[in-house]
Amino acid sequence: MVSKTEEPGVQSSAAQTPERSPGPCCEHANGMTLVNGDGDHKHEADVEPKQNGHDAGEQTEDGNEQEVIVIQDTGFTVKIQVPGLEMFSIQVSPQEMVQEIHQVLMDREDTCHRTCFSLQLDGNVLDNFAELKTIDGFQEGSVLKVVEEPYTVREARIHVRHIRDLLKSLDPSDAFNGVECNSLSFLSIFTDGDLADSGRKRKKGAELEQIDCTPPEYILPGSKERPICPLQPQNKDWKPLQCLKVLTMSGWNPPPGNRKMHGDLMYLYVITMEDRHVSITASTRGFYLNQSTTYNFNPKPANPSFLSHSLVELLNQVSPTFKKNFAALQKKRVQRHPFERIATPFQLYSWTAPQVEHAIDCVRAEDAYTSRLGYEEHIPGQTRDWNEELQTTRELPRKNLPERLLRERAIFKVHSDFTAAATRGAMAVIDGNVMAINPSEETKMQMFIWNNIFFSLGFDVRDHYKDFGGDSAAYVSPTNDLNGVRTYNAVDIEGLYTLGTVVVDYRGYRVTAQSIIPGILEREQEQSVIYGSIDFGKTVVSHPKYLELLEKTSRPIKIQKHKVLNDKDEEVELCSSVECKGIIGNDGRHYILDLLRTFPPDLNFLPVEGEIMPEDCKKMGFPKEHRHKLCCLRQELVDAFVEHRYLLFMKMAAVQLMQQKTALQENAGALEGEGSSSEPSSSNKDEEQETTKSEEDAEADLDPESKLKELEESIEAHNETVDAKSREVIRKACQAVGSISDSTFDIRFNPDIFSPGVRFPESAMQDVHVQKLLLKDAAAFLLTCQIPCLIKDCLDHNIVPMDGATMAEAMHQRGINIRYLGKVLDIVNKFPIPAQLDHVHRILIGELITRSAKHIFKTYLQGVELSGLSAAISHFLNCFLSSFPNSVAHLPADELVSKKKNKKRKNRNLSSTDNTTWASVTPQELWKNICSEAKAYYDCTLECDHVDQAVETYNLQKISLLREICTKVGIQILLKEYNFDSRHKPTFTEEDILNIFPVVKHVNPKASDAFHFFQSGQAKVQQGFLKEGCELINESLNLFNNVYGAIHVEICACLRLLARLNYIMGDYSEALLNQQKAVIMSERILSIEHPSTIHEYINLALYCFANNQLSMALSLLYRARYLMLLVYGEGHPEMALLDSNIGLVLHGVMEYDLSLRFLESALTINTKYHGSKSLKVALSHHLVARVYETKGEFRSALQHEKEGYTIYKNQLGEQHEKTKESSDYLKYLTQQAVALQRTMNEIYKNGSNANIMPLKFTAPSMASVLEQLNIINGILFIPLSHRDLENLKAEVQRRQLLQESLKGAETQEEKTEETKEQDPADDSSTAITEAPEAQTSA
Repeated sequence: MVSKTEEPGVQSSAAQTPERSPGPCCEHANGMTLVNGDGDHKHEADVEPKQNGHDAGEQTEDGNEQEVIVIQDTGFTVKIQVPGLEMFSIQVSPQEMVQEIHQVLMDREDTCHRTCFSLQLDGNVLDNFAELKTIDGFQEGSVLKVVEEPYTVREARIHVRHIRDLLKSLDPSDAFNGVECNSLSFLSIFTDGDLADSGRKRKKGAELEQIDCTPPEYILPGSKERPICPLQPQNKDWKPLQCLKVLTMSGWNPPPGNRKMHGDLMYLYVITMEDRHVSITASTRGFYLNQSTTYNFNPKPANPSFLSHSLVELLNQVSPTFKKNFAALQKKRVQRHPFERIATPFQLYSWTAPQVEHAIDCVRAEDAYTSRLGYEEHIPGQTRDWNEELQTTRELPRKNLPERLLRERAIFKVHSDFTAAATRGAMAVIDGNVMAINPSEETKMQMFIWNNIFFSLGFDVRDHYKDFGGDSAAYVSPTNDLNGVRTYNAVDIEGLYTLGTVVVDYRGYRVTAQSIIPGILEREQEQSVIYGSIDFGKTVVSHPKYLELLEKTSRPIKIQKHKVLNDKDEEVELCSSVECKGIIGNDGRHYILDLLRTFPPDLNFLPVEGEIMPEDCKKMGFPKEHRHKLCCLRQELVDAFVEHRYLLFMKMAAVQLMQQKTALQENAGALEGEGSSSEPSSSNKDEEQETTKSEEDAEADLDPESKLKELEESIEAHNETVDAKSREVIRKACQAVGSISDSTFDIRFNPDIFSPGVRFPESAMQDVHVQKLLLKDAAAFLLTCQIPCLIKDCLDHNIVPMDGATMAEAMHQRGINIRYLGKVLDIVNKFPIPAQLDHVHRILIGELITRSAKHIFKTYLQGVELSGLSAAISHFLNCFLSSFPNSVAHLPADELVSKKKNKKRKNRNLSSTDNTTWASVTPQELWKNICSEAKAYYDCTLECDHVDQAVETYNLQKISLLREICTKVGIQILLKEYNFDSRHKPTFTEEDILNIFPVVKHVNPKASDAFHFFQSGQAKVQQGFLKEGCELINESLNLFNNVYGAIHVEICACLRLLARLNYIMGDYSEALLNQQKAVIMSERILSIEHPSTIHEYINLALYCFANNQLSMALSLLYRARYLMLLVYGEGHPEMALLDSNIGLVLHGVMEYDLSLRFLESALTINTKYHGSKSLKVALSHHLVARVYETKGEFRSALQHEKEGYTIYKNQLGEQHEKTKESSDYLKYLTQQAVALQRTMNEIYKNGSNANIMPLKFTAPSMASVLEQLNIINGILFIPLSHRDLENLKAEVQRRQLLQESLKGAETQEEKTEETKEQDPADDSSTAITEAPEAQTSA
């Protein structure tokens, strides 16, 4: 076996081709191969408890039985023989390709410097792309020989690039610069390396030595300073061991003809740490020193020439420092946690970065010059044909699980590659590095093609959108189109194709990147479009094949088939909006594009003359004029509305059926038998929609409902037995809810209603009327149902947004668009107990201000030329955030600006305005604009004319506003402490602006099978079947890894849940390892200070505490508190949970005064948000009382415990166990207090000869602290009987024994055991609740 830290080579090459095998390679890090196509398997640390035969349970119709499909055969061990090394063995699986063994060797510490070799079995060279199982004689114990091969120019380049990557492997600059899908993770600084190792290094006793628990000043409750520097602490590994001063391509390249014939491929120039300058020839036989100098070309070999097959071997001989440092560097590289090193699927950008020295880097320089126009090394020949790749992956078969996995993996891989290429292209377009395909037109109208991707700018060219709001409409249309592409991709109908679409906002411009339909550039658009309209409904055409394909999507997307009139007054049938165009490409595929109106219009923002909105809307001040007429409802809203209507339909019909019970009696006999009581649903239920089922559910009588469902089905089937009255009932109910069918519930929308320029035939008028009503109802539903729902969820703490992004996500999940921000704020303001929504209010105001500032910044930046960019951005930030009253911009120095040149180039610049207008903006003017933008766009009145007033009035903090604006517009600033409040000098200078990044929106392809497993696993866990739940979630983890590779946000959710299950089942160390992965993954994909990352840190701290790693638990909690202060500030409801955690741990390590500060802060926050009578507050009082008791301050302890007791008594009654516990504790405290008083009196009376009884001051036991931690974090353990306890112990021991060997072998045995213990309370005898609310039921 290889040591567990060997990880997939981060430089993949051909392994990314989609034809790879579905399964992860063996029981190793679940298919980490998939990220970089390198199959390095064997990290015991990452082994998931599964057999090599991953039994991928496939869900059958009823969803409980798991039809088992074995994807994998078991792995076996082979020996590898490398020249100059002892033979070693590695584990492989028959599914893998030979290529993947290459990757393992290129990543191992002792063989990482080899790239150009072949693998031979019994003297036969193995084909790189052959699967191992297809090779004759390849079996357990085979010996593979590594044979060095001659180099070619390509191989030599790959070799140099690989060596450079090894030299840079610890250097974080790629992550700060946002390239190569690198991103930051700081967890290892707080856990002091990988937790898996640290557990072994620490002795149990060592923990009890004195640990330093003092938190840094700035995170103590009540501290006012908010430093930025701790956000990215300096990692000691970053000052990498320097191995060379310079490694670069020599100026003598390429070799002249006569040297080519001697085998010279290229020349390198190196300066070693000892300051020796050497010139190196890369030849077909390897690398050697030649006699050239900087100015003299002499390609003859030097003496000695040190000919070596690898560059590392050569440099080891030339430079002793290189030899020492390179070895040390590789040791460190393989010790890092694999998840810190693997590339993420999509690039994450950091909004702060330290000052990094810019060092010479030959590969980076070469990349910049050749701009690697997307021809990645491993693709032979030309640039990638993105459209072909995107569409072919969709055509892959999907009949069974392995096929679906292969298909989804290929789709995901191509999408992430396409997104990266599109982002690079969009930046090149805006930076002016790409030639337009219509260079003679004015700049805004130009279009570009780069790397087989088509780019257009978000401006209204040729007055295309003039009826819809001009440039505003042109700006929003790409994102609407992208949402349409997402939706059609998710429905995934065979034969219907969409374009690869990515929307990039960069430097104030919006760029749409699309894959190119074959043949579209050779034809005029009029000839190509055979379905839909190119002029918003004047000329409309249709096509039977498109109707057939789109009709398949109409039910899931809820689009109604309808007729419209064209300019010749002919009726044309469509099954989409008129703008949706159908084009058959030269490849014969049916493409649909321009999906900007996939969803129905939002009438609250679309005033139409003569249309009267429902009362509810009018009361709230709708409809309002918006900047553009492309406002659509979100898909989540459409789904929630249909769900709501379905419950209404059920209720109406059920009530009428009850009245007609007598008439139903005859059918009842036939139906009673199979009546199912489950509540059926027509819409595909996402988890989000569960909220809308609230009240109706309870009232609707289930029994008639089930009969009703039967009825509905029999009417559908034109069943004769159903009598006329029942038909009538269903018909009335259908009519009342606006169903398009009389016999069954089916709601769909016509997206063309209220489209300017679209006309409907007379015959359809009745239908159009129904549709108009439906749209008005949907608009009212958003205001009367969804927004109140959102606010209720915030009140009940079902959702706890912490920053703008999480708030926006919560709104979106409920189908509320961001343009309703002002409305939501309005309702929050009118709330009777404002304190309970204080956090929501703060976040909404901050979001309003930063979004309005973003709108202004966008147009502001368009007027800035490249040379003035950093000056302009720092000036904007000063006006926005600095207290300095008269911020003056620094214009670029005059000697660089030549007046003549500018006149000629006027039209080349994307902006035609005077390029220095940005410099005259003042803080007063900017804030005035922000307030008017907030009023115009969000209809919200802000009471502030400068930043300090905003901060004062709305209790905001500048650092959070800075973070929000930077992440929204893609600014990266220098990591240093900023003084926002100085009135003497501006906060930011040009030097503080490091970079400007793109903000990218793209499609996120999903792993459907894995997601089903995950959901059924969650359901099992909620029912209390922990073991089955755990197995399903492990299985879903395997499938997710298969599709997404090792790192993805859904894998993060999987790991978090697994860790929690491990914890509940008593396997603390496994919980720790899984949660560690979840934290690193969250830092790498969501960002180091994302609210989810903060939660992951808190969970990890709990598991560390359970593993006796107390100081580590504290440093993780302190980190979480620091991040929460940075993102939101003091006083967030989640801060109460965090402070209770910190207080409890400090109590455990006997830091009582510190502990009280945190626990009292938690008590204050809980009282504020939950009211002084809530159970959360009672628990807080109890925790504070415990600390006072251990300090011996019984009076304070009694006071707090009494408060808690009163709450328990009033809320739960005298008899509840909580009330009794509290009352017992009160008695105990009273006794202690009396004893103390007696002792004091004794001392006063008898002075020093007093006879004193020793008082008991007990330090809390770790077990009691852990118990309280579990309660506040919402983890409940159900009490066990003695027998169950024995079983559980045996189970845990068995698990530990099995962990070293094959982890999955237990699944078979467990199956048999589980039949005995199906009772949910029994199973593994513990249950879990996700929400911290759980304590109420404790």
